[in-house]
Amino acid sequence: MYSTTGIEASNYVSTFNTAFYFITGVSLLLLVGLTFTMLYFVFRYNKKKNLVATQIEGNTFLEILWTVIPIILSLVMFYFGWAGWKPTTRPPKDAMNITSVARMWSFLFVYENGKQSPELIVPVNTPIKINLVSMDVIHSLFIPDFRIKADIIPGREKFMWFLPQIEGKYKIFCAEYCGLQHSSMHSTVNVMSQEKFKAWYAESAKVAAVGENAGPGAAGEAIMRAQGCFACHTPDGTKLIGPSYLNLYGTQQVVLREGKEITVTVDPEYIKRSILEPNADITKGFPANLMQSYRSTLSDDDIAKIIEYLKSLNDK
Repeated sequence: MYSTTGIEASNYVSTFNTAFYFITGVSLLLLVGLTFTMLYFVFRYNKKKNLVATQIEGNTFLEILWTVIPIILSLVMFYFGWAGWKPTTRPPKDAMNITSVARMWSFLFVYENGKQSPELIVPVNTPIKINLVSMDVIHSLFIPDFRIKADIIPGREKFMWFLPQIEGKYKIFCAEYCGLQHSSMHSTVNVMSQEKFKAWYAESAKVAAVGENAGPGAAGEAIMRAQGCFACHTPDGTKLIGPSYLNLYGTQQVVLREGKEITVTVDPEYIKRSILEPNADITKGFPANLMQSYRSTLSDDDIAKIIEYLKSLNDK
């Protein structure tokens, strides 16, 4: 989404575009200028027109010119880059704090009141500070329309901030290759009016997630979608990185535990252990060490709802 009113999607668009257009313009000018200069010398001083080679003396003025001009252009480009980067390091003190939890292969946004959403929902004209957390590998949160991107590095405290200035929905992408499903790791920024955001922020997480008339297991499904579980598992039998949930509950599965194959029953105890200690039992035929623990993310009540959802898939 791009503005046609003179107001940009975020506070970074203007400075970014200025730097981009300047660098692109200079690059095109140099490309055309140098190409034509090269062609001129090829035809003007070819062998047929200059059978006897002659010594050409240096030209001090030209040497100074082609040294000074590139230095000036480089400094101007550096200034535009610095002027665009510097504000990103100084978030306003009154910025709204939101934590972005990235894992293979989804984003989850956690708010100060404990609310969670797979979509980044923010109020317009309010500075937003995103604390960047990775649960596994290096990811990168990229919002093209806002002209902002930041790497998310495991074990390192990082943040990004921006001021959304136009209501609407904008794409979020992971811009760092993070595994097989990297291309499906994307989300949305939903910029709302102040009134709509306040209503959304205050409403019940349960009602917001599953609705008042949701069927059996819907609460668990909403939790799993919010946590990005369906990036690796499917509810319809399709095989991805992890086992499908379809008709999984109650079955016998061969798993690797401490290097040995054993048979386990997919019951509530096994499901809970798989969520809290995902690498303790690895289903045979699937890769290990891809799933991270949800111990700090999901409560016992959340896990109980997930189990109910898995049970409901046995009836389909």
